Amino acid sequence: MAKPSRLDSLTKNITRDVLVHPHDLTKFYAEKEGITRAAAARYVLQLEQEGWIARSGPPTRPVFSPGHLKRVSQQYKLANLEEDLIWTKDFRPYFNLSANISNIVMHGFTEMVNNSIDHSTGTSVFISASQIEGSFTLAVSDNGIGIFEKISKALSLPDKRQALFELSKGKFTTDPTRHSGEGVFFTSRMFDFFEIDANGLQFSHDDTSKRDWLLEQSSPFKKGTIVFMRISLESSRTTSEVFNKFMNAPEDYDFAKTIVPMKLAQLGDEQLISRSQAKRLIARFDRFKIVILDFNAVNEVGQAFADELFRVYANAHPQVELTPINMTEQVERMWMRAVSPRTH
Repeated sequence: MAKPSRLDSLTKNITRDVLVHPHDLTKFYAEKEGITRAAAARYVLQLEQEGWIARSGPPTRPVFSPGHLKRVSQQYKLANLEEDLIWTKDFRPYFNLSANISNIVMHGFTEMVNNSIDHSTGTSVFISASQIEGSFTLAVSDNGIGIFEKISKALSLPDKRQALFELSKGKFTTDPTRHSGEGVFFTSRMFDFFEIDANGLQFSHDDTSKRDWLLEQSSPFKKGTIVFMRISLESSRTTSEVFNKFMNAPEDYDFAKTIVPMKLAQLGDEQLISRSQAKRLIARFDRFKIVILDFNAVNEVGQAFADELFRVYANAHPQVELTPINMTEQVERMWMRAVSPRTH
């Protein structure tokens, strides 16, 4: 992993720095970085040219202010950390966001930092917030066990990829007395782009493609969990809109609907063919009223898998509505065969 440049280092807290040192920014950076005033002045000029800072006043006594690009970063010890207080004190004052975007960012910030505090078993968390070229990006990184490892151990799963699948359904938590299990699910739907990197796995939800993705990767991050979130500053999305989309409003405000990417039920190159795979898949389906099964990128399923899912489970749980979408012809044939009345 390449070592960050000095300019990258300076931009980590550029917005906070320029607000604290509007009259002596060059001197501050010279002392902070251990470089000459002339070298610091060159970096300040580059930061100005790139849009991180703005300059006003006379040439000999300039006054600096934040540019159209903004960034604030900070590392914290997790012990006794309060996520709402650090958002209010250390991050929110440095960004000018519309009300709906501010609510979404606050939701993502507090949910993901709280996950690090309560679940990671780590000691520290690094948070970076950036407003760059029409979008807001938030990154939360802890040094804990990793979210997929945590879930796979809690459920005694044979493969960490199954942990990702459990997470994608929503309503899962390793600490049900303190959490609803809905934080990651709802947050991933609020942002335009949401990604979790941990334990050699990468889970991402991209609002433009309407799909969830699972990638096995050789990640440079060997420990902990990193969450990336991005939203357009022009987005009209609201937190209430996202909550309502997955509720049976107005009479039922319970979390009632989930979209399950069936591709994530496959481990490696295996096909979805067995009853045991189907039983593994349907864990916790009964917590929802509507389960949309997205078969995108699944070319075929086995008769036993389809029968267990669409006939056996459906008959045993009539209160759960199973809705398959994006089926190939083969998958649709297996579905129709499972749901069609049998004659004996």
